[in-house]
Amino acid sequence: MTMRLADAANAMQRDDRPNARPTAEPVIRVDDLHMSYGPFEAVRGIGFEVRRGEILAFLGPNGAGKTTTLEILEGYRTRTSGSVSVLGEDPGTAGTEWRSRIGVVLQESEPESELTVRECLSLYAGYYPNPRDVNETLDLVGLREKRDVRCGRLSGGLRRRLDVGLALIGDPVLVFLDEPTTGFDPSARRNAWEVVANLRSLGKTILLTTHYMDEAEHLADRIIVVAGGRIVAEGTAATLGGRDTASTVIRFTLPENFPVTELPPEVGAMAMRLAGNRVEIRASEPLAFLGILSAWAAGEHLHVGDLEVSRPSLEDIYLELTRDSTA
Repeated sequence: MTMRLADAANAMQRDDRPNARPTAEPVIRVDDLHMSYGPFEAVRGIGFEVRRGEILAFLGPNGAGKTTTLEILEGYRTRTSGSVSVLGEDPGTAGTEWRSRIGVVLQESEPESELTVRECLSLYAGYYPNPRDVNETLDLVGLREKRDVRCGRLSGGLRRRLDVGLALIGDPVLVFLDEPTTGFDPSARRNAWEVVANLRSLGKTILLTTHYMDEAEHLADRIIVVAGGRIVAEGTAATLGGRDTASTVIRFTLPENFPVTELPPEVGAMAMRLAGNRVEIRASEPLAFLGILSAWAAGEHLHVGDLEVSRPSLEDIYLELTRDSTA
C-alpha cells in the first residue's frame, strides 16, 4: 500500500459527523479481531491493548497477519469481525478529525518527487488543522540540511526519514510504523532509531512492526508476537516467552584430553561434551555453577579457556515461538 497526495487530501474533506469523543485509555483496544480473504483467515481472533505513550512492537513472520492488523487499525481495511477502538473510535467509521490525529509510515510510499523536502512537508502540513512547524519537523527527522533537495533524489534512508516527517507533520497522537527500516544498512537503522527516540520524547504512542529483533529490543516497551494469525506471546524484551526464566548456557573448553568425569560432581552431572574439548552446561542459577567451576579450576591450576555465559537471545525466543508457522 502506498500513501499519495490523494490520501492526505481525502483526509481533509468536510466531515459532518459530530466531534469525536474524548480519547479513552487505552489508545488502542482490540478484541477478538478476525480478517478473512475468502476461505483464508489471515487474522484469527487476536486481542490486545496499547497504552498512551507506549512503544509496542508487533512481530511475526511474513503472512502472520501483522500488516493486515495495522491496516485495520489505520482505517484502510474493513475487518471481518471483532471490536476495534483507536483513539476512542472505530477506525472503520471514523472521520477526518480522527484521521488528523494519527500518523502512518507505510512499508512503501511515494512522496511528490519534484518537490523539495521543505515544499513536500509544507504541502502536507496544509491538510491538517494544527500542523507541526515545518522547520521543527525537519530537525526532528534530521533533514534540515536536505530541506532544498528534491524528494526524488533522496537516498533510501533519507526517503524513510521524509516518510516519518510526513507522518508527523499533522502532530499526531498515535504513530504507526510499518517496518520503517527494512533495507537499511546498520548505520541508517541506528539513525532511524534516534528518530523514534525523538518521538518517544514527544510523548507519542507508537505501534511498530519490524523483522529486526535488535530493533524491537532497543525501542519497544512491550512486544507482541503473532504467528498464523494468532498472538503466541506478549511481554517485554526481557520476559517474552519466558526468556527471563530460561536456562543460562555456560560453555568452556577443557584442557586437551581432559575427561568430563574429572569435573566437580555438581558441574560434571550437568555437563555435555560438544565437539572437541568444548563443554556445555545449562543452569537456571548460573552463578553457583560458575563459582564452583572457578574455584575448582584455580585449585587444580587449570586454564578454562573460552568461557561463555549467555541467555537465549530475543531472536532465539522469537524463532522458537514462530517455528511451527514457518515450517
